[in-house]
Amino acid sequence: MSKVLAVNCGSSSLKFQLFEMNTESVITSGIIERIGMEDSIFTIKYNGTKDKKVFAVPTHKEAVQVLLDTLIEKKIVEHLDEIKGIGHRVVQGGPYFDGSCVVDDDVIAKIDELSPLAPLHNPAHIIGIKAFKEAIPTAGAVVVFDTAFHHSIKPENAVYPIPYKFYEENKIRKYGAHGTSHYYVSKRTQELLGNPEHANIILCHLGAGASLCAVKDGKSIDTSMGLTPLAGVMMATRSGDIDASVVDHLIENLGYDMKTVFKMLNKESGLLGVSGVSGDMRDIIDAKDAGNQRAELAFNMFRKRVADYIGSYFVELGHVDAISFTAGIGENSFIAREAIINLIKEALGIVLDDKANVEGHGERLISAPESKIKVFVVPTDEELVIARDTKELLNL
Repeated sequence: MSKVLAVNCGSSSLKFQLFEMNTESVITSGIIERIGMEDSIFTIKYNGTKDKKVFAVPTHKEAVQVLLDTLIEKKIVEHLDEIKGIGHRVVQGGPYFDGSCVVDDDVIAKIDELSPLAPLHNPAHIIGIKAFKEAIPTAGAVVVFDTAFHHSIKPENAVYPIPYKFYEENKIRKYGAHGTSHYYVSKRTQELLGNPEHANIILCHLGAGASLCAVKDGKSIDTSMGLTPLAGVMMATRSGDIDASVVDHLIENLGYDMKTVFKMLNKESGLLGVSGVSGDMRDIIDAKDAGNQRAELAFNMFRKRVADYIGSYFVELGHVDAISFTAGIGENSFIAREAIINLIKEALGIVLDDKANVEGHGERLISAPESKIKVFVVPTDEELVIARDTKELLNL
């Protein structure tokens, strides 16, 4: 049997899923959160049970050891060498990687070189890669890049309208993010459409981080995130697109320094910054319904910005066969989905099936038969993409 561990090391977390690849079944899954704090949280699901513990996990290296010790302790595996491959999600692959690849020293060096473009993630990915290699030296390692799916974006969509030398010499361009999710959901949406030879799809990956993607015949042609995940629609705590002069105004006229401004744009803006309540859409909706006007403003700004991107991608694609919602908000908030669709339904001829939208669960069609565009909810499965690529590249 071929076991593959799919790993996603965040800035303070380690998510994992262990697959039996012959059947693509999940043996165990979970997450270690709040790494580096005294009250780290370790949650693991296996054999139909869920265990949760709170204790100090000082570093990612120790988080890896906690996970592997637990796999043995709970007899999820008898020996660690049963795990033949480890697939690592990496946020930023820059201009170097247009697909997944087997890890070597050069790959690690390039991931490290690209850390300024994903400072919260790429360094954590490297720690995770090295820690797992040290713990299970017999397991092959593969990296799967969130930016790889977007390498097909046309130059007119990828290059910024600043002096061209910065693109030529410094590779400053749109790289996008959530590519692993967009790839999976676009492929699954095409299957739900009956696998037509040609398909135009708009993907809405809406969670704490949010991005949209226009897909034509299986290839990304545009996406909302840019050089970094700060661009695009407003998110839980990220601003999304703003006038660049706002940054200059905050620094030159209001006395803020650059680090403070970018911390604000990444961690104190978006839904949280506008509402003053929370970056969680569930809290925003509750506050809005209770009469909080700033929460209502935040909600309306979010849905309008998503709708604006859908509209622009519709024009770029020429016609759209399907729109798919995924990730935390996209999969779970029927209120957010309905609010977004309400802004575009007249222009695009969309008719929602209210019962399917509100009462349905999991993967499903939520548009009515008379709708000109099919609308789906498709739960994403980035870990399965990682595991499949790992199995293929390692010939497991």
